[in-house]
Amino acid sequence: MRKLKTRLFFGALCCVLPLLAAETTLIFDPPKTEIHWTLDTLLHTVHGTFQLRSGTVRFDPTTGQASGALVVDARSGQSGGSSRDSRMHSSILESPKFADIVFRPDHVEGQIPAQGKGSIRVHGLFELHGQSHEMILPMELNVEAQQIGAKTHFPVPYISWGLKNPSTFILKVNDKVDVEIAATGRIAAKGGQ
Repeated sequence: MRKLKTRLFFGALCCVLPLLAAETTLIFDPPKTEIHWTLDTLLHTVHGTFQLRSGTVRFDPTTGQASGALVVDARSGQSGGSSRDSRMHSSILESPKFADIVFRPDHVEGQIPAQGKGSIRVHGLFELHGQSHEMILPMELNVEAQQIGAKTHFPVPYISWGLKNPSTFILKVNDKVDVEIAATGRIAAKGGQ
């Protein structure tokens, strides 16, 4: 009887371990994702938005290795001022030429909870204006059933990354844009899409 229990235990363990180590896929829903940015100036703070075009992240919970991409439509950027937005697209972002802003994760630190809240850090490459920059995004997660909510907040040092400084003689602009993202998505079946 003891040998039978031992065999059943190891048999069950052999079935469960591959599931625990399987790749997990997160698929984010663009209409349910909000991307807000703020840029401080000498006189006031400019608030704006962007839209997520697509977002799929795959990661191995055992190793932390990740892949995929979160793609933001650079042309969707708005601040509520038509002349300011026109200048942002034509002179700063050059969005007709560089239509995508992309984050490509390559490593996840921490665990995504099966249920409830948790925190992770996602390392990857942030592609803006045709150049890639290493970045670590801190994320607060909330998992309910197969749905996931993810929030992050980070600065983008756009001027040191080679984008044009929009400051004028009269109006001085901060050299960083603060970005805040609240994304909603689903957790695909482990090992699947």
